[in-house]
Amino acid sequence: MAPLLEISGLSVSYGGIRALDGIDLHLEKGEIVTVLGANGAGKSTLLQAIAGLVSIGEGSIALNGENLNKASAHEIVRKGISLSPEGRRVFPTLTVEENLNLGAYTRQAERAGVAQAKDRVFTLFPILNERKRQLAGTLSGGEQQMLAIGRALMSAPTVLLLDEPSLGLAPILVKQIFDIIAEINAQGTTILLVEQNALKALRVASRGYVLENGRIAAAGTSHDLKSDPKIREAYLGGSAFKKKQAR
Repeated sequence: MAPLLEISGLSVSYGGIRALDGIDLHLEKGEIVTVLGANGAGKSTLLQAIAGLVSIGEGSIALNGENLNKASAHEIVRKGISLSPEGRRVFPTLTVEENLNLGAYTRQAERAGVAQAKDRVFTLFPILNERKRQLAGTLSGGEQQMLAIGRALMSAPTVLLLDEPSLGLAPILVKQIFDIIAEINAQGTTILLVEQNALKALRVASRGYVLENGRIAAAGTSHDLKSDPKIREAYLGGSAFKKKQAR
């Protein structure tokens, strides 16, 4: 049986620069898979390519065996892939509820389904229900991140792409966001997670890939990646990681 999401030989270029070079990656149904790497490694480009936001040079992206190379961004959302982008990118002059409604723009004819999706978001993020008539631009950073994830969930995705969901958040909010990511996954949504906080990402994910200069430098189970000395040193704080493990 083919993986739920399969990426084969994917290359993306900006001008003469290759941002991604021959990426092979897959997600099985029900997994959380993380992508690690330094700034500029190509992680966000990978998610944007899957979401149809950047042009593919070579290779293929398939969901449930269906090739998505020529699908537009809104068609990809309709087929079951949704992106919560880096930097949140909420619409600041619209209310929380209006932002959520925009996340369901491919499902406008499905009133019952949209209402159900909104109920799910408000159950996951009760603060959004309390603030549904508040302008998104007046929310705290953590609340905006919740709104960005909630908006992505409004299309009822099979695969949720999360780009740096903990970026810029206080530690207590980071824990809350990761708890919610685990809950979303437990409810049946497959997740591809790009995250700078490698230790948190590997704790919640079953597998991971490491990107370096647009290529996959390592791949394996979360346990194997955490145990790799080179990855520990580069992404997990080296000796600091060992101290945490020893506690």
